[in-house]
Amino acid sequence: MSRLFEDLRHLRVAVIHPPGEDRDILQGQLKRIGCQVRWIWPFCATRPADTDVIFFLVDKEQTVTAEWCCTETDAALIALIDYENPTVLSALLETNASAVITKPFRSFGILSSLVLARSSNDYKKRLNNKVKRLEDTLRSRREIEKAIGILVARKSITASEAYEAIRKQATSQRIPVVQVATELIRANEAFDKMGLLGGDKKI
Repeated sequence: MSRLFEDLRHLRVAVIHPPGEDRDILQGQLKRIGCQVRWIWPFCATRPADTDVIFFLVDKEQTVTAEWCCTETDAALIALIDYENPTVLSALLETNASAVITKPFRSFGILSSLVLARSSNDYKKRLNNKVKRLEDTLRSRREIEKAIGILVARKSITASEAYEAIRKQATSQRIPVVQVATELIRANEAFDKMGLLGGDKKI
């Protein structure tokens, strides 16, 4: 728990909200937490740089937010709303906010929303990284299988022999197996395009 609060004290926070009492309350609580706060208004078209958390306003007069609010970002997003009418809620659902704070703002609840948003955003990052690794693994497997198919057709060898040949090349060159497979596929496509393989079967 102590580490959690220590992390919060180093957070770079941007607040996109017009001046007024609500912003002063938010400012006071964030400063008490120890965050490095930067205030922005009017609403910016691009995501504020060098930020860990962004509080941004979604209200009845400004229901169209910038595109960066609706896409994946490194920063955790916390929406600030006034009215819970259908228009505002519809705009809110289009954003990528991890937490919501409703007006009138109070000191109580800001810390909880900050912790929740950070935790949720970190979880999404880990999940996205895991998905990316799985996609990379599947892509590599498809490349290797395609390269094996090329060698089987060109050399009239078994799939096991083809894989072993690719693996040996990777070991001797000290590069990943998938890199050898990719180079083999590109070479095969280049030879096919130039017609250098004569009557050999195209893959």
